[in-house]
Amino acid sequence: MRFKLGCDLEYQVDSFSTFIFNFRIAQIDCQKIISEHLQLNPVIPVDEFAAPVLENRYFRVNVSAGTNLHVSYRAEVEMSHFYGDPNRIVEIQPADLPKETWPYLYPSRFCQSDRLINLALSEFGGELMGYSRVTAICNWIFDKVYYQYGVSSSHTSAFDTATERIGVCRDFAHLGIAFCRALNIPARFVSSYAYGLATPDFHACFEAYLDNRWYLFDATRLAPQNGIVRIGTGRDAADVSIATIFGNVSMNDMRIFIEHVPDPDCPGIPEPTTEAIAIL
Repeated sequence: MRFKLGCDLEYQVDSFSTFIFNFRIAQIDCQKIISEHLQLNPVIPVDEFAAPVLENRYFRVNVSAGTNLHVSYRAEVEMSHFYGDPNRIVEIQPADLPKETWPYLYPSRFCQSDRLINLALSEFGGELMGYSRVTAICNWIFDKVYYQYGVSSSHTSAFDTATERIGVCRDFAHLGIAFCRALNIPARFVSSYAYGLATPDFHACFEAYLDNRWYLFDATRLAPQNGIVRIGTGRDAADVSIATIFGNVSMNDMRIFIEHVPDPDCPGIPEPTTEAIAIL
């Protein structure tokens, strides 16, 4: 399945400022980048850094005061999903988890799993362990947390969302991660482009480590999972901010798009599926 996607970000820079961006799609096995183009106006030097293992693709720019900065990104990507049978996907006990998954068992800034252990055990402790238990977590969030844009802030945590029962995709993802970690299931935050959102925007979901793979989950149900193109992963949203800014800056405009590219050999479009989707 192929997509064209991109974003345009415009900023007014009032003092010398440094930007660290992370909105380019991840170079991972299931995402073959056909083409991509990054353009900055004015043209300024770019420092790049690809985080090991996670493969988050950061880049930094330093911008002079008085600049109207326009950042444009375009890419075309071919997706090759792994589809699994949810009934056969099991949980991995902590004693057998790979070392690289350990950081995703701990509480983090926005995912205070230690404060949600009792709630997680009372709601999901009796669920069949495996993919179905993480699905039950997503169902609980979808049923009990009201999705409303603009009600949360960059400081809203999973504990806040569990208490207030309202939030956006970022909050849904943080709560899903916190519940998983409270049940000893490694889970991590995913930033993405998502096909089919009613209002195009960057999207947040999460991955849980089950049966020796990272499986994708989205408690918002706002986009088909096979229409999600990964940008980055981290312990929570703090690790994968689209733009981290040091300086006096105001945003003038932000535009995001993602389009499905029809394939004569595979004419289907992204749509909800009952199969489990994982990265390769």
